[in-house]
Parts: sequence; C-alpha cells; structure tokens
Amino acid sequence: MSAQTQILLVMIGYFLFIVLWGFYQGRKVKTDEDYAIAGRSLPGWAAALSERAAGESSWALLGLPGAAYATGLMEIWTAVGCVVGICTAWAALAWRLRDEAEKYDVTSFTEYLSKKHSEMGKKIRAIGSLVIVFFFFFYVGAQFLGGGKTLFTLMKLDPQWGMLITAVVIIPYTIYGGFRSVVYADVIQAILMIITLIVGPIVGILYIANHPELFAQSMTAALTKAGPDFTSLSGAATGFGAGVVIVGGLSWFFGYLGGQPQLSMRFMAIKDARNAKQARNIGIAWTVIAYIGALCIGWIGLALFGPTGLADREYVMPEVMLTLFPPAVAALLITGAIAAMLSTADSLLILSSSELSENIIAPLSKSKKQDSKTALKRSRIVTTILAFIALGIAYVSPSKLIFMIVSYVWAGIGGTFSIVILLTLFWKRYHGKAVIVTIITGMAFTIIWSVTGMDAKVTARLLTFFVAGAAAIISTYLLPKKTD
Repeated sequence: MSAQTQILLVMIGYFLFIVLWGFYQGRKVKTDEDYAIAGRSLPGWAAALSERAAGESSWALLGLPGAAYATGLMEIWTAVGCVVGICTAWAALAWRLRDEAEKYDVTSFTEYLSKKHSEMGKKIRAIGSLVIVFFFFFYVGAQFLGGGKTLFTLMKLDPQWGMLITAVVIIPYTIYGGFRSVVYADVIQAILMIITLIVGPIVGILYIANHPELFAQSMTAALTKAGPDFTSLSGAATGFGAGVVIVGGLSWFFGYLGGQPQLSMRFMAIKDARNAKQARNIGIAWTVIAYIGALCIGWIGLALFGPTGLADREYVMPEVMLTLFPPAVAALLITGAIAAMLSTADSLLILSSSELSENIIAPLSKSKKQDSKTALKRSRIVTTILAFIALGIAYVSPSKLIFMIVSYVWAGIGGTFSIVILLTLFWKRYHGKAVIVTIITGMAFTIIWSVTGMDAKVTARLLTFFVAGAAAIISTYLLPKKTD
C-alpha cells in the first residue's frame, strides 16, 4: 500500500469517526439550553479537555511551531504569556464564572454580562454579540486556512479544496448537536492533540541525537542566514527593542483573562464546584505539556530543514511528522493539527450562533415567547449561515498567516472582554454604561491600530487591554450609573 493511500485512509477514518461521534452526542440535545451550553452539566474532565482543544486551534499545532521555526528561541515569550494566562484563568476565574452562570441562569456569554449589568442589559447584548460575531468570522476563517495548509502538506491537495473539506467535516455535527456535540468531539481531539505534542518532540529529539551532522548543518545555515537571531531570547534585539520583543510575546497573557467567550463558556457549563477543581487541574497540566511540545516541534523543524527549507513556516509540524514517522503514523499525528482546527472552528461557530440567535434575532422576533423546538431550529439555521460566511471570508482573506489572524482576534476580543469580565467580577462600581464604552473602545482601537500598520511596532494584543482598561475606569467614574 502506497504512502499516499495510507495517509488518505487514516484521514478519512478520522473524519468519519468525528462526524459520527458528534451526531451521536447530538441525539441528547432536546432544548435550546442543551444546544447553547449543554444544560450547564459538563463533567470537569470534559470541560477541561474541550476548553483546551478549543483554545489552541491551528495556532498550537501550526501557528506556534511555525513561529518557533521562523524566530528560534525568541518565541519562548509567546509560550510563557499563553501558559501563564491559561493557568491564571483556570485557577482564578473558572470557578467564579461557573458560579455566576448558575446564579444568573444564563446560556450565552453576553447574556451573563447583560444580566449582571441589567440596567443596560439590552444594549450590552446587542453590541457585545455583534462584536463577537464580527471578530469570530476571522477566527473561524483561520481554522479553515489551517485545514487547507495541512491537507496540502499531506495530500498535495489545493489548499482551497482543503478548506472546503475541513468545513464539510465541521458543519454537519455542529449544526445538529450544538454545544454538546462540540464539547465531546473536542474531548477526542484534545487527546489526539496532546499525543501529537508529546510523541512528536520525543521522537524528534532522539532522531536528531542520532544524526548530529544534520543538526550541525542546519544550525550553521541558520546562523549564516540570521546571525544570532535564532539563538537569542530577544531575536538579537537590545535595549528598548528587546523589551518590545519580550512584552509582545508576553502580551498573549491578557487575552486569556476571561476575554475569550468560547473558553469562558466551558467554565460556565461545568456541573458543580467539585468538577471545577478537577477541570482546573487537567486544564493546567495539559497546557504546560502542550506548549513545550509545540515549541519543540518548531525547533526540531529548524534542525531538520534549516531556516530556508520550507516555503511556508506553518507547514513545519506536518513536515516534521512526515520526516520522523511512517506514513500511517505520521498521518494520525498530523490529524492532531486538523483536530485542533476542528475543535476551535466548531466552538466558535456554535458560540457565534448562540450570541446572534439569542441576543440579536430572538429579541427582534414578533413572538416573544417561543417554544424550545422553535428556538432550537432557529439556532441551527443561524449556525449554518454563519459557517458559510466564515468559509467565504477564509477564501478572500488578505492574510494567509494563521498566526497573524489569531493575533488580530486575540486583541479585539481577548483584550477587550478580559477587561469587561475582570471588572465585572472584581469591581462592584463597574456598571452597564461603562461596559458598553469598554467594548466599543476596544473594538475600534484594535481595528484602527491594525489597519494603520501600527501593530507592527507595538502589538494591539498589549495595547487594546490597557486602552480598554483605561476607558472602563474613566467611564465608570464619569458616567452616572443608570438605575433599573
């Protein structure tokens, strides 16, 4: 059996399994609450694994290894920022958001904010949902791009066809089973992802140890091409420039502080306090292992192929696996990248659908009291429409780098809503008018900063957090709180 045939069979088998598993879980969805938040009854292990799979996306399997391949040791700061942010979220925010979701009986991210700040609830729902849906179109598009790149590496398939295949796998079970199908599909995908991020680096290190001449040649080429850049923690920058590099990497921290709705919804859906503790421990352990593995894969690629060996840096993970393993095993491990994409894309789709359906469309409906079946049907229709719009955006995206697209969304959503969640949880004076000012300011600043090219100098991931924070504090003191 040829290598291509082995790879094809593995990929088809995995895709078929995920679709069938998603449909099986979807059979248990009976109400709109089941569809949007799995009835707030997730066991801790399922919440943790699905949250990690949804949080990492094609970023951890393609984007971060690609960045490590391109920049060397400098990318450590990105990993540190992400890991510290994730651990902080699980340790300090997860159980609080779970308790708040139960207290206010909510089924969506902005519904919680609207009920917490009920004096401006309707406006918060509308504005917050529109901002989330807008930015998440780009995020879902990044996952489809990742699918195209991975299938190109595996099958030499045109990336545009690869994006379409990725969408065809994701859309059916997401439409059918909603949040519940997404969560339990993500559990499987998180397991496959962590296997890839453990086994790949271990075998890669052993391979390089047995081929020292290969490592020497690649490092010589790297040093010749970029001098000390690859072996410097600051990319050979000094002084203020080094500080900008380090802070830019660490800035990923801010997006994890409750500001990613697709992750916060996992916290809200956990069954009880005991399961929240279990989820915290699993989530933190998975994160530390995964980020070490992602960096190592990028650096192993640098040792195997040299700094100019790949046409696109984000092909490094699939190429490393194909070099180290027999075709069938490589295909299974590379499927970890596709698993990452599927897990994030389906999560973003269902969250966007819930936000749009529950907070925009439902309030505009002539019939204010709809039965559960009607609401469930509406949610599925909205999910379908959003999926096809996101696929269209992926095809026309001016940027084909997953790292850049995710960074843009991380600033707009993560930096803005992290401020909103943190102040909502920890500052009693923060009120509804200030929430609206914070959201609008964060979104506008991210777009303007990125469009004008200033993001290349100082990342919006850092500045959006502080600009939104300043807007939140100033508006809290200057604007009078509206009474219910």
